[in-house]
Amino acid sequence: MGPVNEGRPDRRPARPRPFAGLLGAVLASLAAFAILASFSAWTSAAPPSAASSSWAGVLTPDAPADHVGSQRCASCHEREAKAWAGSQHAAAMAPAEPATVKGDFSGARVENHGAHGRFYRDGDRFLVETEGQDGALASYEVRYTFGVDPLQQYLVEFSGGRLQALPWAWDARPRESGGQRWFHVYGHQPAPPGDPLHWTRALQTWNLMCGECHSTAFRKGYDPAKNAYKTTYSEISVGCEACHGAGAGHVAWAAGGATAPNPLKGFAATAARRPQPDWTPDPATGSPAHGAPRPAGDEVETCARCHSRRGLLSEDWRPGRPLEDTHMPVLLSEGLFEADGQMRDEVFNDHAFKQSLMYAKGVVCGDCHDPHSGALKAAGAAVCGQCHQPDRFADRAHTGHAPGPNAPDCVSCHMPAKTYMVVDRRHDHSFRTPRPDLSDRTGAPNACGACHADRSAQWAADSVKSWRGPTRKGLQTWGEPFALARRGDPGARDALIRLAGDPAVPAVARATAQDELGRFPSIAAQAAAQQGLADPAPLARIAAMRSLARGPADQLWRMLLPLAADPVLAVRVEAARLLAGVPPGSASPAEQAALEKAFAEFEASHRLNADRSEHRSALAAFLQQRGRAAEAERELLEGLTNDPSAAELAVNLSDLYRTSGREAQVEQTLRSALRASPDSAGVAHALGLSLVRQKRYPEALDMFARATALQPDDARFAYVHAVALTSVGRAQQGRELLAKALADHPWDVDLLSAVLADALRRGDRAAAAALAPRLAAMRPDDAEIARLAAALARPSGP
Repeated sequence: MGPVNEGRPDRRPARPRPFAGLLGAVLASLAAFAILASFSAWTSAAPPSAASSSWAGVLTPDAPADHVGSQRCASCHEREAKAWAGSQHAAAMAPAEPATVKGDFSGARVENHGAHGRFYRDGDRFLVETEGQDGALASYEVRYTFGVDPLQQYLVEFSGGRLQALPWAWDARPRESGGQRWFHVYGHQPAPPGDPLHWTRALQTWNLMCGECHSTAFRKGYDPAKNAYKTTYSEISVGCEACHGAGAGHVAWAAGGATAPNPLKGFAATAARRPQPDWTPDPATGSPAHGAPRPAGDEVETCARCHSRRGLLSEDWRPGRPLEDTHMPVLLSEGLFEADGQMRDEVFNDHAFKQSLMYAKGVVCGDCHDPHSGALKAAGAAVCGQCHQPDRFADRAHTGHAPGPNAPDCVSCHMPAKTYMVVDRRHDHSFRTPRPDLSDRTGAPNACGACHADRSAQWAADSVKSWRGPTRKGLQTWGEPFALARRGDPGARDALIRLAGDPAVPAVARATAQDELGRFPSIAAQAAAQQGLADPAPLARIAAMRSLARGPADQLWRMLLPLAADPVLAVRVEAARLLAGVPPGSASPAEQAALEKAFAEFEASHRLNADRSEHRSALAAFLQQRGRAAEAERELLEGLTNDPSAAELAVNLSDLYRTSGREAQVEQTLRSALRASPDSAGVAHALGLSLVRQKRYPEALDMFARATALQPDDARFAYVHAVALTSVGRAQQGRELLAKALADHPWDVDLLSAVLADALRRGDRAAAAALAPRLAAMRPDDAEIARLAAALARPSGP
């Protein structure tokens, strides 16, 4: 459906970096938009109860046979159903009706930096007039509400079974808090028509980005040949079976008198909590003694399915399995998290919580949140007081502040908040010790700065030290090595090795350390990664594989082959990607059978996500490595037909043409892509390489210059541009470009090597002597570099 027949015709996150080859990067960008409306504001005003709504808990005709619907559950579980009916889960998505629509549709108008919205009704229909795909104003009928508090979004129907999230949302907060108004979800940066982030494009398609976590038993149903969806779900919102799994077996067990010996009570698995531990505070510490963390499959993993930054691998989700058995979680990567692990981008709660000491000691989501209403079990800091003695932790000796109405509470210091989507304030769940002493070294914010914005981090660090002493480090001690690693500084290597191998370090931090180690190849780093292949945490095994993949391919296959038979799907899928080019005969019959199964799982996971160009690119690369070049070409061509602006598909297609000697098609493909995506540095760079191969050097230089101008922080683009300048006799310009790039990327091996070689050619021994130790630090096992550094360090003769 396009615009309605009325009127005139027909979320801004960080832009994803194009051409992400690794599956992890692919899934990270996918998960960035997995949930458009947040479930985070549990302490806000309660949504209208869904208990009496005609749609709430009702089973749809498309429901799987083993699902029964929340209304059926409510017939026995009245108390839990009542709590759920008032939750944000129950109102995660609903038909657009007067009882569900919270926004002002009385003719309200809004304008924001060139974007316009008008909100009105036609009888029972709710309509929004705004700019469409072509930039012209058009009217769209709202079919569904999406979320409820602190904002509500609205979905409209497009052709091909798509639901699109409009760019205007209703601020559901009270008027005195600044709410009861329309606003643009991208704030003051509305995406123009044609931009990948425009509301009519794929990144705002409900079927692709949102449905899995806002409906129950969601099945995307994407048909790549038709570029259309036939999406189904059992309930429109998040019902009982979204967390507990299919309920038909449980209903049958109950109908049989609930007497049959069945520890799972008819469920395939259980999301039920363990017996409640004794949380009585120890008088000596003011905190309780905790149990051990629950194994994978507990309620934390159930919540993590939607309250995490991750990508979808399989729709065969059931409680009782680790998250990685159906999804690929991200790491604590730059752009997503601060160096110390605090949330930066929209990453939700799971990664933060799994960094915390609370998680390590056995605390679970339901200790603070009621599992059915989602509400906190007590208001404000009282929820912490369930376990931590308030009189011990609210005094000045602990907080450093005098008690009073303006004094900080537990949340202020241990759960600093960040606002997303303009109005959605979310608390970091890593429960960290405030470390203002690290802010200047890591660039990460600190809780003190939230209130004392006019004071320096050093002032805050000195203040904390004055009342707590110098030894309060907390559990999350990886901020400095991760910050060094992000700068490419080899000084991070030893600390990363220690983190990667320490079982006391949270798994997500161990995994991130493994992944970062790949920046610093060495014998010691390779040994640490090999040990990581046996890490009990699936995410750490995945990261260890990625780290090893940056080394020699002939060594990689033998090390990774056992992982193709790993018990966890995400590990097998990553192993399949990295083993796609394994030579015939390299595996035993048993290994080959496991490998073929993993290959099939890789294909299935990417075909499930064929509505994303990154997945098409990854699938095409896999097919090409498997010797199925014709299939790879079809995937890329089909993807470009569906989305001509998908620059990464064009670059990969051009590379496929290059490997088969079709240079004319390489150029044609890239020039078409550059017309569709004129701001793509990757396309300009690839076109420059094609022109070099054709010996059209002046044109190539223009493309390299364009790529460098479009993406000046990319070390590789600068290096290639500088080498090209030097090769055509413009050595001084090349030298200046290299010097600038090296100043920005002081540890880049290619840049270091080029500038060092130039200094040696020019006889500039002092410059070479300054550079060689840096190169040796990056390549500590390279004897030739070590000899050069030692020779340059010796005094030169008279």
